[in-house]
Amino acid sequence: MALKGVAKIILAGLIVSGCGSIDDGPVTIAVIPKGATHEHWKSVHLGAEKAASELGVTILWKGPMKEDDREEQLQLFETIIASRADAICIAPIDDRVFVRPVRDARAQCIPTVVFDSALQGEGHIAFVATDNYRGGVLGAQRIAELMPDGGRLIVMRYQEGSAATAEREQGFLDTIRDHPAIEIISDNQYSGATTESAYRTMENLLNRFTDFDAIWTPNESSTFGALRALEDRGLAGKVVFVGFDTSAKLVDALAAGKIQGLSLQNPFRMGYLSVTTAVASLRGEPFEKTVDTGVTMATPENMNDPEVYSLLTHDWSIYTDNGADKGE
Repeated sequence: MALKGVAKIILAGLIVSGCGSIDDGPVTIAVIPKGATHEHWKSVHLGAEKAASELGVTILWKGPMKEDDREEQLQLFETIIASRADAICIAPIDDRVFVRPVRDARAQCIPTVVFDSALQGEGHIAFVATDNYRGGVLGAQRIAELMPDGGRLIVMRYQEGSAATAEREQGFLDTIRDHPAIEIISDNQYSGATTESAYRTMENLLNRFTDFDAIWTPNESSTFGALRALEDRGLAGKVVFVGFDTSAKLVDALAAGKIQGLSLQNPFRMGYLSVTTAVASLRGEPFEKTVDTGVTMATPENMNDPEVYSLLTHDWSIYTDNGADKGE
């Protein structure tokens, strides 16, 4: 399955001194997402399973129930090291907490591929992710396009310690500040990891700021929580709203004009390429050290374009229904 839009190939083998490659025999790749409920992670899982099927390896899929449960994710990682999985792919909830565990895995000749959200340090062999900064830039550009005369903007962040959303937020803020007619009236409130916590945070913001023109949110749960709060106030479709990621309800809101833009990732490619990278490292084959899996802005105007619609609806048939070459 050939896929485009990835970084320049760097010939890289295992970075663990003294660790050999695995040429045959059963191989298990543990994949640890940040959470288990969002559509994003379900699509990562599908991509990982597709790669495993093609490469003849087994996927061990384990993730915490909540995206802010660092302790559960850490316990899962340490359990997997003890069980001697051949390699690990992880989307770390925290960009610092997993530095030592990944280094410990490396010392035991278990390579780690980090995906979705960056990790500090150099213990992992590769990083597979969306260009999150670029996703934030696209969100800011969309809001600026819709507000040429300026206005008052609310930015609701996600949660501290999440590198992926922090990069989106930075990309958004760096870009929107190039438009001085757009006034940021709040950018220091965090939604938390669930739709319910995002809803409560947005409710508080709407109570505090009654005069505003636009909202931006950095992930699926914050976007849906904000949408619910706007709907409850009768404001959905009356203010500019641009978010990040997708779900069935967000697609409906985009079609209805309640949301004017969604930055979209390709989580299927993320899961697929994370596993193929891990297997390549085990087999002593060349692999990419840094992989950009792409980001696209969906709008009510382009949402029915086939490629955009595929990303919006998480319809991965372009890759799975005997159509692998369509992704080239």
